[in-house]
Amino acid sequence: MNIVQITPGAGKMFCGNCFRDNALVRYLRTLGHSVTMVPLYLPMNLDEESQHRATPIFFSGINVYLGQKSELFRNAPRWLRNVLASPKLLELAAVQAGKTRADGLGEITLSMLRGEEGNQARELDELIAWLKTNERPDVVSLSNVLLVGMARKIKAELGVPVICSLQGEDSFLDGLSPDFRKLAWKVTAERALDIDYFIAPSRYFAELMSRRLHIPHEKIKVVYNGINLEGFKGLSAQTATPTLGYFARMCPEKGLHLLIDAFLELKKRGHTDLKLKVGGSCGPADEPFVAEQREKLNAANVLRDAEFFPNITRDDKIKLLSSLTVFSVPALYGEAFGLYIIEAMAAGIPVVQPDHAAFPELLELTGGGILTSPNATALADGIESLLRNPSKARELGEVARKKTHEEFNAQRMAEHFSKACAHAVAQFPMANRK
Repeated sequence: MNIVQITPGAGKMFCGNCFRDNALVRYLRTLGHSVTMVPLYLPMNLDEESQHRATPIFFSGINVYLGQKSELFRNAPRWLRNVLASPKLLELAAVQAGKTRADGLGEITLSMLRGEEGNQARELDELIAWLKTNERPDVVSLSNVLLVGMARKIKAELGVPVICSLQGEDSFLDGLSPDFRKLAWKVTAERALDIDYFIAPSRYFAELMSRRLHIPHEKIKVVYNGINLEGFKGLSAQTATPTLGYFARMCPEKGLHLLIDAFLELKKRGHTDLKLKVGGSCGPADEPFVAEQREKLNAANVLRDAEFFPNITRDDKIKLLSSLTVFSVPALYGEAFGLYIIEAMAAGIPVVQPDHAAFPELLELTGGGILTSPNATALADGIESLLRNPSKARELGEVARKKTHEEFNAQRMAEHFSKACAHAVAQFPMANRK
């Protein structure tokens, strides 16, 4: 099949969805598919080789923003738009993008959701025109539901099915300001009717988005995310010193403060030799929060036992994971999947997670950890149960390693995704093909 994968870039921020899409494209190609990866908005910040090759960035972040703010700019000459879409300017814009949050993006989100009726209609026309210059795709894949506004015109112009992955968009839409939240959900549900097939990363999230967007269950396929296992195979854990670990975006939503509270509680319980390692994406918007957590540790006189590793390479991430005894990212919102859980378990590290969202499903499938209530005391109890029973921790870690390597690898993800694409193509009405 000829597949077009459209994925937003996150600039300087590490993005789990970008990681997933990049690995997906790589392994779809190993299955023999021709895949074109099209980045949007900003460059992708990846910890593996980028798969979008020389494809230009469409919906250039600067042009999208100015087009939203100025009717005059929507008719700007192409040469000016090309200048503003230059890689150097997008790199500068990426720094500012890391400071934004959903509550200030209501207007532009609605505009993007409205597709050809929004203020970025020109960007959509340019993307479709470029796609027409290449071999006609068999299917177009959208990275997330915030891109559904593109589907109607893509289908009308190219005559191909459009599928869409569901990747935790509910927390973004719920994070919009009250003036835009309800309308954004309404428009998303309306535009979701244009999608031929949805891909969800878990049963939990498939059910949630089916309910919130009124998607029939038969239009959603669960395809579990998978990771590239290079570097994880043959890895041996290095846990001479008991070490608690975290690897995700360093933000309140992921529960970093909750884990630090649990770490402090464990210190009070007598685990004086316990260390803490915190890694993951940390952008400008996250730095004040991280500073608060460091001050909390300092006030308790245990900062010397904690290390922070922001924005590290893939090799350093794997090294960090392999040095842990227990791993936890106690996300407070309804996590659609949690790729970081699979990464930790692929390194043979048992996890302790809150008993909500997709976590019970993942632990049921892998047997790689334990669930607790989402509070610091319960989290400390769960972590302590593994610290006091190293043999159980090792057993859970080895079970998790085996299962994740078998079932949650990128090759397996690509195989199931490929079948979903084939289903969408087979079901697409002949009358709509071009």
